[in-house]
Amino acid sequence: MSNSPWQKSTYSGDASNCVYVSADPTGTVRLRESDAPNTILTTTAEGLRHLVDTLKSPAADSPHH
Repeated sequence: MSNSPWQKSTYSGDASNCVYVSADPTGTVRLRESDAPNTILTTTAEGLRHLVDTLKSPAADSPHH
């Protein structure tokens, strides 16, 4: 596992429930949530970009999703 530092998401603000992200030189992006710091999701930069784009899309606000 990488020793890359964790960075708190700017969208978390001052909230106590925060999302943290870390990336290593191989391109692996790791995500964790402050309530479950030992649960780590891994993806690529492209995968994370796709997730964020999907969540920001108007379809994500639809009650049918």
